[in-house]
Amino acid sequence: MNAPHVPVLLERVVELLGIGVAAAREQGLTPVIVDGTLGMGGHAEAVLQAYPDVHLVGIDRDLEAIDIAGRRLAPFADRTDIVHAVDDELPAVLADLGITAISGILLDLGVSSLQLDEDERGFSYSRPAPLDMRMDQSTGITAAEVLATYPEAELRRILREYGEEKMAGKIAKIIVTDRTTTPWETSEQLAAMLARVLPEGKKRSHPAKRTFQALRIEVNDELGVLRTALPAALAALHLGGVAVIESYQSLEDTIVKKIFRAGTTSQAPPDLPVVPEHLQPWLTEIVRGAEVAGEEEAETNPRAKSVRLRAVKKIREDQP
Repeated sequence: MNAPHVPVLLERVVELLGIGVAAAREQGLTPVIVDGTLGMGGHAEAVLQAYPDVHLVGIDRDLEAIDIAGRRLAPFADRTDIVHAVDDELPAVLADLGITAISGILLDLGVSSLQLDEDERGFSYSRPAPLDMRMDQSTGITAAEVLATYPEAELRRILREYGEEKMAGKIAKIIVTDRTTTPWETSEQLAAMLARVLPEGKKRSHPAKRTFQALRIEVNDELGVLRTALPAALAALHLGGVAVIESYQSLEDTIVKKIFRAGTTSQAPPDLPVVPEHLQPWLTEIVRGAEVAGEEEAETNPRAKSVRLRAVKKIREDQP
């Protein structure tokens, strides 16, 4: 099946996950890789092709993505499990599958190409569509419902925290005032208001970008899921297992960096002459800082322009 998108940093992701695969082999284990953001299966397919002994668990909350990835990965059906779930349900997913430890996990965060490209999903501010923005359209509140029901103070908080929007107060006030006469129903309607209120300037991205990001994060609880899912994934790694995370905006990357730092630094007081084993780091960086896409990939794949890739390896089992 030909995918309508190109996975970001594909070869690098496969290479890094291979570190966990090698560690599993050394321990006599079947390598298990979790793709926690399966999408259309591009990364998963490459991993299965590169490592013939890998068992892959693909997780996604988007039912349409599950269907597309399932068809794409059909040739590998004997060594894949595809699960409709949210990343923070990882412990339950693994338990249901009888998996006690994993060799690696990939989280390719944010909205997928599939979701952006389908007008009816409402993720894009460049095309008219219903204000939905749910990654899982079978459950949860829509962006239109958020705009219709949230108090002004809560809307202001969401826009400021999740969109880093400096004009959050002004936008929230207009949303609440205007909804008394006309409900907010379409992406075109909201984007037009934002373009009017926040004229596009030389140093500013599209005026709707921050507000749409904030609403999407709120609707899908993206940051809350990440804060729960990533520690659970790290705990599930066997010795030598790896976690590879691709972030596309600063809020995600900050959470990943903070969680990784907690595991890669000593928990002992700085003046302690000898650090006990249980206070020593239990993770180590296998990527120094954050990697970005090369110029060629960034030019040919727009989504790669903002990627920040971080990766760690588990070096000690008895984490604090």
